[in-house]
Amino acid sequence: MLPNCEIRKFNNSGHVLLLEAHFNLVTVITGANFYRRGRNLDFITDFVPPSTSEFDRVYQPYRWMEVAFNPVMISTLENGNVVRGLTGIPSEGPVLLVGYHMMLGLELVPLVSSLWYERKIVLRGIAHPLMFKRLREGMMPELSLYDDYRFMGAIPVSASNFYKLLSSKSHALLYPGGMREALHRKGEEYKLFWPEQSEFVRMAARFGAKIIPFGTVGEDDIGQMLLDYDDLMKIPFFKARIADLTGQVEKLRNDTEGEVSNQDVHLPIILPKVPGRFYFYFGKPIETEGNYILEVCSSVY
Repeated sequence: MLPNCEIRKFNNSGHVLLLEAHFNLVTVITGANFYRRGRNLDFITDFVPPSTSEFDRVYQPYRWMEVAFNPVMISTLENGNVVRGLTGIPSEGPVLLVGYHMMLGLELVPLVSSLWYERKIVLRGIAHPLMFKRLREGMMPELSLYDDYRFMGAIPVSASNFYKLLSSKSHALLYPGGMREALHRKGEEYKLFWPEQSEFVRMAARFGAKIIPFGTVGEDDIGQMLLDYDDLMKIPFFKARIADLTGQVEKLRNDTEGEVSNQDVHLPIILPKVPGRFYFYFGKPIETEGNYILEVCSSVY
């Protein structure tokens, strides 16, 4: 009935929602991507960095991850020394963090929160379009589920958004393996599913961005996969559900060969294990300024 209308539900709230202490209308508006400076939405210029109180409020429901995963951060200084903490991450952008996407993207919350609390760096993730729009109605969760990620600066993946993000000297987060990596199969833990082309390196070199490769381990300590994509596709009920979910969202890398193009939307069945711990290792920053030549970019990749 209302064009461009999106529904937001606030459980455990009464009829005086705007007067409740925990409710912040600005956070809701920015998280829903309804705040804009111009006629059309621009994910770069319309972004409003969170204040400390706003970040604390948004992060509160995810604090259990800090206790459950007890993340350890290790970074590399420009002189090659390895130190505990995030001192090796440059303060000034543009900076591009490129790494392995853990099962279900469980490393995202510890990564983003650690950079914020330790370095006051807002890490803007380049995310799958399913967090921003639907092609049709179906069984996909409501878009409001991803409000917190959008509030923290997540943007839909596209060449133009990537270009504008680096040109604004931001700290960007990129997972070349995308959904295929985050929804890997049994026995594929820590396996990379990156495209053959060095697409992001040339873009980073255009703006002289520093590339920081990083890896995360620990997913096999906190969960055991019972049913993966291959198992679910053998069950008619789940096969039909996967087809419905995949049809609701924009599919990426249709023109790419190899496993990275296999990005069917599904939810593997995982048995939690405790205790567990995540370890993040950030490599030495790679300088790209002046390395715009294709052969050089391929070597860096």
